[in-house]
Amino acid sequence: MDLVIARPEGLYCPPGNFYIDPWRPVDRALITHAHGDHARYGHAHYLAAAPGAGILRARLGDINLQTLAYGESLEHHGVRVSFHPAGHVLGSAQIRLEYRGEVWVASGDYKLEPDGTCAPFEPVRCDTFITESTFGLPIYRWRPQREIFADINAWWMTNAEAGRASVVYCYSFGKAQRILSGLDPSIGPILTHGAVEPLNEAYREMGVALPATTAGTNATREEIPRSLVLAPPSTRGSTWMRRFGDHADAFASGWMQLRGARRRRGVDRGFILSDHADWPDLQTAIDATGASRVFVTHGQIGVMVRWLREQGLDAQGFQTEYGDDEIDQVAPSTAEATA
Repeated sequence: MDLVIARPEGLYCPPGNFYIDPWRPVDRALITHAHGDHARYGHAHYLAAAPGAGILRARLGDINLQTLAYGESLEHHGVRVSFHPAGHVLGSAQIRLEYRGEVWVASGDYKLEPDGTCAPFEPVRCDTFITESTFGLPIYRWRPQREIFADINAWWMTNAEAGRASVVYCYSFGKAQRILSGLDPSIGPILTHGAVEPLNEAYREMGVALPATTAGTNATREEIPRSLVLAPPSTRGSTWMRRFGDHADAFASGWMQLRGARRRRGVDRGFILSDHADWPDLQTAIDATGASRVFVTHGQIGVMVRWLREQGLDAQGFQTEYGDDEIDQVAPSTAEATA
């Protein structure tokens, strides 16, 4: 029996009678993490990893939420369920299902490089692995994040010395906090958009060390020329952004590896920084599970399935309605991504 099948509502576990990251309202939803394409409003009951509780409630309101610590398990209709760190964002988890001796793991989104803002990815042995493949092409290979942070700080310093604010566009949940963790606050004040600050507070409440930040609306004229501003991409050209005057801007995303994506954003700099595994790390993660069967969800499904089959694995795709935080911002054309 397959422990997970695709249904119109989402990925469904028949013996457990629950869904994993469903995209339509259901009675019982197991949630890998709080990004909007995986955690949606309207389910009767939610089960998630405990470190993500604050973020889930901040985004979905007063939901009926039950949590488990990483590694803790419960049994539901004979299916033993546990959550294990995915290293993607605060509270992100892989979901392990065990039923009659068979083990499946659903990855959600994940990355392997630890970053200090969430629990690091933990390989989980299983018979069947359901993996994402957002950056499932050989062209995607990330530099170490310390080098990216050094580039961001050097760019910020140059702009500050020239008397211009530095604006980094990034996803409010996860990417903004990861960038914050690598900034050098001695360069100048760090300002944030209103969409970013509540999530910063949720991270701090969970004990994640982030430098001090100030709401952009409270910044003084003296602070702005040396400041670094973190804001969602939707604020570009907005009234809110005009307060920073003649500023330099940048975009932080894995898609910045593509020239076309950088050109479409039209910013001064593109910093290649992703919260998803690159091509080598996808392979490493899949191999570490020991799984002989792999289902591939959102991203480069066809390429990844073909590659896995060439390695002798039983692989196939799962059609889902998961998007991606970075795809939502800078969707590359298929031709560009496969060039």
